[in-house]
Amino acid sequence: MGEVQKGLFSVLQKLKGAPEQELRIVLLGLDNAGKTTLLKKLASEDVSTITPTQGFNIKSVASNGMKLNVWDIGGQRKIRPFWKKYLENTDLLIYVIDSADKKRFEETGQELSDLIEEDNLKAVPVLIFANKQDLVTAAPASEIAEGLNLHTYRDREWQIQACAALSGEGLQDGMNWICNTIVNKKK
Repeated sequence: MGEVQKGLFSVLQKLKGAPEQELRIVLLGLDNAGKTTLLKKLASEDVSTITPTQGFNIKSVASNGMKLNVWDIGGQRKIRPFWKKYLENTDLLIYVIDSADKKRFEETGQELSDLIEEDNLKAVPVLIFANKQDLVTAAPASEIAEGLNLHTYRDREWQIQACAALSGEGLQDGMNWICNTIVNKKK
């Protein structure tokens, strides 16, 4: 079992006490942020050949009475207007940012703040993965959090997590946060 897979498994172990629960997680971010790589890494799939997502991928990870349905939706500009069609009954939003693509920070920040305003995402917890931390040009997660004004999100729980989807580094911490947040929310 890979490190991340074990991690996901341990997250699900913790949730074992809960009744059968199905979580709907939407995975968004600009094109090339690393959403599909991240999702494939969580599902312990090969990440060596990934092409831009046209439309969306859905992965279900089921274990110990928990089923995580993750919708990975393409981030190209022409697809983004359709994001809101997938937001109904979302338990958690995962938003992925390419930490090394500084030219697009403003654009990604605008997309995120538009999402946060959506009625279907009111009070929905958001996990932001500051991806590609393995690149020397990557901005630190704290700097990105500041640039995105995350401290102004007072109506929901949020977390920014530095990660490198290719190696899986940081994904476990993000999964733990999801687990703790959802468990606490459902109590």
